[in-house]
Amino acid sequence: MIRTVWVALNVIVATLVLGVLVLGAALFRVRGRLYDWAGRSWSRWILWAAATRVQVVDPEHALNGRPCVLVGNHQSWFDVLSLASSMPRTFHFVAKKELGRVPLWGAAWKAAGHISIDRSDRDSAIESLDRAGRQMREQNAAVIIFPEGTRSPTGELQEFKKGAFMLALRAGVEIVPFGVGGSRAVLPKGRWRVRPGTIIVRFGEAMPTTRLSEDDRDQLINDVRDRVRNLRDEAEARLRAMQTTGIEHHTR
Repeated sequence: MIRTVWVALNVIVATLVLGVLVLGAALFRVRGRLYDWAGRSWSRWILWAAATRVQVVDPEHALNGRPCVLVGNHQSWFDVLSLASSMPRTFHFVAKKELGRVPLWGAAWKAAGHISIDRSDRDSAIESLDRAGRQMREQNAAVIIFPEGTRSPTGELQEFKKGAFMLALRAGVEIVPFGVGGSRAVLPKGRWRVRPGTIIVRFGEAMPTTRLSEDDRDQLINDVRDRVRNLRDEAEARLRAMQTTGIEHHTR
């Protein structure tokens, strides 16, 4: 319980400090990597407070210098932190519009270029994805989407929604799958108690879409979902091996 309170206090302080910085920069139309740095720093701050370590496997797949859509599994809010903390390139999350309503954090999130999407309004959702596509190409950025749409309560992979794949197909960019293991043990859906731990993010090889059309969408979703499941399983297996050998204890 003490750990959870400590994390909550640090979330508040980190959001106040970095949120005000981002909003001030946006007000004065500051451009550049400050927004990426702020998101990365906010995430690392919270991970530090939670005594949670992130290990990234095969990061070169996500750092190929080309615009891409990153697609992976979603078990915990710590998935977002683990991705943001380990992305040394320009990145934008696409997430449900409700996150943009969080006081201060939501405003800073939008100012940093992340995209809110209204799933109940098809036209608005399409416009948001088109905006994400423009940002991705103009900034040579990575767009990060959790296509399950919400955190899995059991850790089992849920069905994928089509938005991420329509974005990749319309923009003609690669999809980079990833799997996250260990985040559910830190903070599962529906719980508030934070437990220290290790999270592993494993990136897979990029999957090109330039020769595909919207008619190939369903097959693409199935192929990517299979890759994400395998990467998640590999991340979980790697974590179990670390725990068995005692490596995790010494690397927190």
